[in-house]
Amino acid sequence: MAITLQSVAFGAESGYALLSAPVTIEDWWLTAVALGGQGRYAQARAALNVVDRRTAGLAGDGDRVYASLSASTRASFLRQTGWHRKASYDDGRALAIVAGCGDSPELVAAVCDALTGLAADALGQGRLALGWRLLELCAARIHRSESWSAQLWRQLIRLEWVSAELGLAGGDFTAALGHADRAVELAAGCESLRHRVKSNLLRCAALTGFDPGQAATLAREVFDDCRSSGLLPLAWASSMLIEGVSGIATSPDSAALGAAVAARGGVFRDMSL
Repeated sequence: MAITLQSVAFGAESGYALLSAPVTIEDWWLTAVALGGQGRYAQARAALNVVDRRTAGLAGDGDRVYASLSASTRASFLRQTGWHRKASYDDGRALAIVAGCGDSPELVAAVCDALTGLAADALGQGRLALGWRLLELCAARIHRSESWSAQLWRQLIRLEWVSAELGLAGGDFTAALGHADRAVELAAGCESLRHRVKSNLLRCAALTGFDPGQAATLAREVFDDCRSSGLLPLAWASSMLIEGVSGIATSPDSAALGAAVAARGGVFRDMSL
């Protein structure tokens, strides 16, 4: 099967480095997603800059969709390095761009990306009730569009991800595991290796409330998958989980992986401040 920008961003070729040259606005956004999944944040932000320039003026629904997706993607990069408050500005902008604009699958997908992003931002700021309310709005929007479920596969999985994370933050490991299991189930039916890996990682996090040893063992499998497929940010996250649960460093360890992310343009928030 030919390697395309789609297959790197949302398929089985997540670690492929020799991306084809982007041409369309969609190409530039897919390039940013692919680069972000590999932790190549500086290059990914540069690709988003092109999307922003080409969608300036919001001439039509297509421009609005990609302007919104660009803002949501920017927010996800910030969130992955601890900047949840800053991310909320971009996610808020993403929602404002497409709110009330229509009911096409593309517009609904962009709205749901913004809502789940805002929910994750709220979680990172300790605002769990707000996070749940935003997810309720997202779920209602998705269920109004059930006939498009095949097109909203990514939004359905993200809904389960953030639900699992909110469950973990609230100390409800049973609910978190249920949502993580559902994410694993949904991701098994898609082509995206990155979505399968992250779903499995969230399941490991939820399992820490029941069997930390099993959680660490399974997380090592996730860590190996991340390393072999070039998913540097998820490798770092799985390393952090393993080291936190087992006290045994991975190879490379989380500090080395974090340094690699930083070298690629990821700016970690100092959580001690």
